[in-house]
Amino acid sequence: MWFEVLKPSGCRAATPPGAESNRHWYALYTYSNQEKRAAQQLQMKGVEVFLPLSRVTKRWRNRMTVHLERPLFAGYVFAKLALTERVRVLEVPNVVRIVGSGKQPLPLPDAELETLRNGLHLRHVDPCPYLQVGQRARIHSGPLAGMEGIVARKDDRLRIVLSLDLIAQSIAVHVHPDELEPCG
Repeated sequence: MWFEVLKPSGCRAATPPGAESNRHWYALYTYSNQEKRAAQQLQMKGVEVFLPLSRVTKRWRNRMTVHLERPLFAGYVFAKLALTERVRVLEVPNVVRIVGSGKQPLPLPDAELETLRNGLHLRHVDPCPYLQVGQRARIHSGPLAGMEGIVARKDDRLRIVLSLDLIAQSIAVHVHPDELEPCG
């Protein structure tokens, strides 16, 4: 699993005092297969971007094998911004909208996104379908400690499905059984 955290380049627009504390993580919905391009364009505009990628091995019909990096959350890029900066984000050609309720953008939990940014590269991560039912568990130790999800098994390996409810997307993370505890 690979991921990119794109930090703004040195040519950032002047930020009003105190605006840094108003910055939160938002999910940006992009046009199909334009996540990487949108992340690059946002970075050029001075926006801090998080685009988690997973490495996928594909075998073509001619038996040629290629390694691709695909977005972990198809159709989404995460950006840290203040709501006063949303016009700058929506001007990016490959960004469709900021995810929210109606026309009101809703921030993602900052702690959740920071935990993902800091811990995803330490685990093997696969995209998986969004699930709403099942046994909930909390990761109590390791790099993703504090995250809650749904326990699942695949290929005789224990996995926990972590979901970002706002964007209805999930990922499956391989974990050791000792790292999990049931949610109360």
